Amino acid sequence: MLIYPAHAAESLEFNKVVQLLKQKCRTDAARERVESLRFHTRLEYVERALQQTYEYTSIVRTGNTFPNDFITNLEKELKLLAVPGAVLSGLDLLSFQKLALTIRDILTWFKNHDTLYPHLRELTEKIIYEKQISSIIGAVIDDLGHVRDNASRELMSIRADLSSKRNELRKLFEGVLRKLNKQGYLADIAEGFLNGRRVVAVFAEHKRIVKGILHGESDSQRTVFIEPEETIETNNEVASLERAEAREIQRILAQTTASLSAYQPLLLSYYELCGLFDFIQAKALLAADMNAEMPRLSPHPHIELVKAYHPLLLLHNRLNNKPVIPLNIKLDRTQRILIISGPNAGGKTVSMKTVGLLQLMTQAGLLIPCSPDSEIGIFKQLMIHIGDTQSIEHELSTYSAHLRDMKYFMDFANGKTLFFIDELGSGSDPNLGGAFAEAIVEELAKRHALGIITTHYLNLKVMAGKVQGIVNGAMAFDEDKLEPLYQLNIGKPGSSYTFAIAQRSGLSPDVINRARQLTERGHFKLDKMLHQTEQQSQKLANKEKELDKLLKKNKDLEKEFETLIDKEKKEQHFNTLRLQNKIKKEELDYLRDMERKFKQIIFDWKKAENKGEVIAAAENVLFKRKQVASNAAIAKKADKNYDTVGGEAKVGDMVRNKDNHQVGRLTEIRGKKAIVQIGQMPFNVSLDEWIVVKKKEQPAKQKTKKKQA
Repeated sequence: MLIYPAHAAESLEFNKVVQLLKQKCRTDAARERVESLRFHTRLEYVERALQQTYEYTSIVRTGNTFPNDFITNLEKELKLLAVPGAVLSGLDLLSFQKLALTIRDILTWFKNHDTLYPHLRELTEKIIYEKQISSIIGAVIDDLGHVRDNASRELMSIRADLSSKRNELRKLFEGVLRKLNKQGYLADIAEGFLNGRRVVAVFAEHKRIVKGILHGESDSQRTVFIEPEETIETNNEVASLERAEAREIQRILAQTTASLSAYQPLLLSYYELCGLFDFIQAKALLAADMNAEMPRLSPHPHIELVKAYHPLLLLHNRLNNKPVIPLNIKLDRTQRILIISGPNAGGKTVSMKTVGLLQLMTQAGLLIPCSPDSEIGIFKQLMIHIGDTQSIEHELSTYSAHLRDMKYFMDFANGKTLFFIDELGSGSDPNLGGAFAEAIVEELAKRHALGIITTHYLNLKVMAGKVQGIVNGAMAFDEDKLEPLYQLNIGKPGSSYTFAIAQRSGLSPDVINRARQLTERGHFKLDKMLHQTEQQSQKLANKEKELDKLLKKNKDLEKEFETLIDKEKKEQHFNTLRLQNKIKKEELDYLRDMERKFKQIIFDWKKAENKGEVIAAAENVLFKRKQVASNAAIAKKADKNYDTVGGEAKVGDMVRNKDNHQVGRLTEIRGKKAIVQIGQMPFNVSLDEWIVVKKKEQPAKQKTKKKQA
């Protein structure tokens, strides 16, 4: 995308978005990608970049974990790997192993998630995991980046001898320490290391008594450090073995580096892929902070933003718990140029910058804070004129610089240009500036360019109703509170509220009235008409909002009522099913019990000599219905004389057994157990098998008959 002037992106504050994005990056490779962000004009590229970010955003929002944990900078090491004879350290080799394993995990992750993220998966199509890389490194380097003992036979032998000699040296040295300590020659420090040798700390006055090599003395010169002569030879052997170990380690590292160098191009592709995924993750995290979405894309240059927000303003106001008014705006073939008017500090420039910044973000492959119903087209050029462009260096006044920019606009603008002009015509005589502004707008309209212009000129507001493709927009203003509402209304011009703001700011009424007199009558009349129209529109909008709230409240109450009805129906249905299931379960348990008893009867019949006893047992099972009928009679009697109360049973309550329907009085509770007295007999029972009841009152007629009898 061609941008004019060169600082246009900074004027639209895209650089601040870049800084926020860079803070989300974890790797240098991702940060380099952020710094090299470009505004692309190929729809395929923009769509692919947005889809990749959108898919990663869905991973973030669902709480899924993408296995891209590799964040080490390996650019220098990758270059060294391509140099013959180069030697990488154990930690460097370990980093390459982690890089290879990260790629393995990424490929496995996509395999497990199948076709859920096609645009992210596409990035790995040409990547092949080479397990030999991890095997080569793992054979010689441990998890801490140290060369393994078994990396070579020579190293294993050297380290075994070195361990033995160090143990021998330790024993010799401890013997010397004990001897010198007894003699009282040791200083408070007792021992230390100097020049790679183990030494004893001796008081300076005894340095000629202790035999050995003097390696140094303390700053106070009261203590000297001596290598005892008993340990010199063993120390020399240890030092020799350590040098041999270092040479063998260097040889192993050089050999491993040489083996790994064949995979340098593959490792470079691994590193670039991890950096790319970190870059996409950074874009996704920034999108999550902004509640950003992916708009629909179109190859044609047009803009339709629905519930769009300025991303920086959104983040700032969220920190300060302030609301942000969304922006709805549309620029297309029939509505090419939007003239925004209204009072100063009313949000005209912010609205314009919002459109420009979101357009740049989209063509840079970033998701934007707006409704997914929004649609963004692709523009080849972006031109802006925002703020004071006065140039001392080129001896240009504000208005001269303004005209220079307008000349560029009119020379190069076309149907694929998006432009933004803040305060068109300002800096000159109002009448002449207004005339030039009108001529410039006509020329841009002829060139089919799309853009937004902010202005206070009344002739430009009137022009929107005459020239095809030009429409008015007004920033809403609360005259009573003298506060801007930061809401853009399309289709009508806005008043500058010059006299209202002057009056509310405390300016002298005489001065305000004189200004009204000096103002051209037609000019003042038009501004007054715009003022009144806007206020009436604002009142109507407030009433519509109140009506919408009432309608929404009514719908919510209707939904809540329907939910309660559905809940009641479901509860009744559930209770019915639960009762049916209980009855079926009891029947099933009864049939299973009968089946078991019949099998036992048959078994006893075959084995028993006295068949009469078996027949009696069978009759007891078969005619158990008499007991059931008896229980039913008892239940009927209990229902006649007692009402079920339910609830938690207390001592003294009348209770009824749920199975045999006997009624008694609860005399004692022992946890889940209880004592129930039936008649004169107390029974030890389970409390959950009984329910609280109360005796029914007898009708008056029955009481009278009893008295007569």
